[in-house]
Formats: sequence, structure tokens, C-alpha cells
Amino acid sequence: MAGLGEEARKPFTPENLAGRQARDAAARPRPTVRDLRADGRFEVAELSVPGASDGRDLTLISARPAGIARQLPLLYYLHGGGMITGNAWSVLPRLLRDWALTLELAVVSVEYPLAPQARYPEPVEDCYAGLVWVAAHAAELGIDADRVVIGGKSAGGGLAAALALLTRDRGGPAPIGQLLLCPMLDDRNNTFSSHQMAGIDTWDRTSNATAWQALLGDRYGAEDLPAYAAPARATDLSRLPPAYIEVGSAETFRDEDVAYANAIWQAGGQAELHVWPGACHGFDTLAPQAALSQDAHTARTRWLRRLLTQSGTSNGSAC
Repeated sequence: MAGLGEEARKPFTPENLAGRQARDAAARPRPTVRDLRADGRFEVAELSVPGASDGRDLTLISARPAGIARQLPLLYYLHGGGMITGNAWSVLPRLLRDWALTLELAVVSVEYPLAPQARYPEPVEDCYAGLVWVAAHAAELGIDADRVVIGGKSAGGGLAAALALLTRDRGGPAPIGQLLLCPMLDDRNNTFSSHQMAGIDTWDRTSNATAWQALLGDRYGAEDLPAYAAPARATDLSRLPPAYIEVGSAETFRDEDVAYANAIWQAGGQAELHVWPGACHGFDTLAPQAALSQDAHTARTRWLRRLLTQSGTSNGSAC
């Protein structure tokens, strides 16, 4: 955190949001399809599919290890950025390097619309529309529609949790697991850890409030806010796919993420929870070579491998 410098650690506010978004869009990596193909190691395509409403198209980036003819399990991934920054391309090199080759896994990364230009429910509805489209076109994509994991980090983790609730309630494509990495779940922004880490964490309660206000507009803090907007609002966490939930002990989202895992257990569901000691928000991106970051990567990979192996066995095929 000390290495980030003061400018990078300044919180997002309504006053600086537009400028911060513009700088992020200009500075954040956006590898091309050719870059992502990595000299032929991966098959990559940008897909334009129908969005949720208003005739808008949604961009999906589909990638898989090259030279594998059989249908592959899929990680349907939603990028981070607090619902206000980020893009679907920048996360792919790491996902492909860490998991696609190792686990023989396909990846679809979703370019969902950002707030405040798009407000709830547009982002989560687009993510749902993309998932439905992918499931319907699984054969041509070389994907096993019965072995889909939904996942994401930070805002993307919150969207993945919301997507699990939404597809359960609508009877949509049924994922076999949800990978929730430091997920952004609670618009109320009033947990002990949100106060404890105010002005300290890389994403503190000021930035968090700015992002939730941008997403929800006049519905920010409303008593009747749906769980699809903020999954911590959910009162029924039954019948959800197994969850992997991780968070740092020194980050804003600690208490809401621990509470979400506990609520899944109380509903009779499965959740594997990791609270990494001393870790701030985004620790593994800021210090990827740190021992803690390596341990976190190993834990995620082992969970994914177990999940895919179990689903492959139950489907009569090998992972």
C-alpha cells in the first residue's frame, strides 16, 4: 500500500468520479484479441450479443486453450472496479495464464456497463443476458453448459453473487459454483470493518459509498432494495451453488463477506471462506509475488479443481 503513492490512494468521491474514470479508462490495460491469443496458445473471439434491454449489445470475450476439441467447463467472469471502472479485457491474461491452461478451462469475460452511466439493474441484467446467451450457444462455443462456474472480483464478485440469486429465482442456467473474490455485497456500508478501515484500505467506505450511489442513484440505501442489487440484502440464500468466498482481514469488505458465508451455511448451503491475515483490498494484484498472494491463488485453484473434478465425475467424464 505504501508503494502506491498518495494519489492512487485518494478515495473516489462524487466530485472526482468522472476524472478518475477517464484516467482509469486511459491507463488500464486493454489487450487486443491478438495479444490474448499469445502466439496461438489460446483461441479468442470478441462476441456481440443482445443485452438486457433498449437494443443495446453486450460484448463478451470468449477464450480457451487452443487445440482442445472437446467441450470445456467455463468460468463466466465479471471484472472488478467498484461498478465504476475496469474492463473485460484487462483481467483475461491472468485468468488464462492461471487457470485456463492449468485446468483446461474456457473463460468468458463480460464487458458489463459501468455506473453512473448505467444504473441498477442494467449491469446485472446484462450479465444475466450474457449467461443465458452463452448457455444457449454452448455447443458452438465448445463449452459444457452443465459445468459453468460464475465468478468475479470486488464489484464483479458482487455481481456474480447477484447472478447466482437471479438465475436461481428465474430458473435460468444453473452454475455449479460461484467464485467470489473480495465481493462487494452491501450498499449499507455500515459494518464494523467499513468503519475500522476508513481512510486506511485501498478501497475505503468513502469510495464504497461513491460507487454504490453511482450504481443505485435515488435507490441508494432504500429499505426495499432487492438482493439482486446488493446480495447482502438477501433473506433467502438456500439452493445456491457452492461458493468460494475470500477477503482480507484488513479490508472494508471483511465483515460483509464473512456474514455472507455464514448466511449461506445457515441456509444449509456450501461455502469455503478464506480471510487472509493482514491483506488489504486487491492485495494479490498489488503484490502478486507475496507469499500471502501465492497462498490465495493456490487456494482458489484447488477449489476450482475440486469443483470441476466432482462435476466431471458426476457427468461421467474426466476433468
